[in-house]
Amino acid sequence: MRPIALVVSDVDGTLLTKDKTLTEGAKAAVRRLHEANIAFTITSSRPAIGMRFLIEPLQIKVPVGAFNGSCIIDPDLNPLELHTIPVGAVQRSLEVLNEFGTDVWLFTWDRWLARDESGQYVPLEKRAIRADPTIVTDFTPYLASACKVVGSSADAPLLQACEIAMQKALGTQATAVRSQSYYLDVTSPDCDKGTFVKAMASRLGIPKEAVATIGDMRNDLPMFEASGLSIAMGNATDEVKKSATQVTASNEEEGFAAAIEMILRSGGA
Repeated sequence: MRPIALVVSDVDGTLLTKDKTLTEGAKAAVRRLHEANIAFTITSSRPAIGMRFLIEPLQIKVPVGAFNGSCIIDPDLNPLELHTIPVGAVQRSLEVLNEFGTDVWLFTWDRWLARDESGQYVPLEKRAIRADPTIVTDFTPYLASACKVVGSSADAPLLQACEIAMQKALGTQATAVRSQSYYLDVTSPDCDKGTFVKAMASRLGIPKEAVATIGDMRNDLPMFEASGLSIAMGNATDEVKKSATQVTASNEEEGFAAAIEMILRSGGA
């Protein structure tokens, strides 16, 4: 097996615990990668501002992928590649989310916009990305600068049905996929975590076989396909586990750290 030169990890449900904690075990695991001269980075449905608190403690020196990989930023959060959603697709996605009765958010490059500060998942998102929403009554002024549109709902079956309807409504105009059972994300077309992994491999001058990826949700499947070694978290769905090369423990059981050990044992070091 070709030695691993780059590890790309999802954030929520993978690198972080349920309460959005970066454990000492996870930090130590990433230090081991650095000591083995293996590059490490993260990609997430999160906005750039929601990844800032991870970059320093993990000593990330290479670009990271925000908005499901549709935006590539350097470790100082400067945009290297910024892909927004076509205006028509933003409008249509808002219509579909309203039809299903979800809470709706819109993210620009540097702002989180919401219509209701009392939305059920607003407190969770505030804690997750460590930022507050800007409350607006109308998203229209921001349609041309939308990097991500989110529908949130505690009704998982409803959101799954919404995902199917959204994909049918948008076609190739945008990418629509759930990043959590309660979040449906709409991002730029032709960009996902897989394209981010490919872009990183190109930047580092390494082949697919030298990349390892770790994730837990369906939006992680494209990066699994773009890597030589893929590891699903123990808390992942059966679909995700079946698509991965290996399966580790859950994010509540230091599964990320265990995944790093798998990578190092498989020839990463």
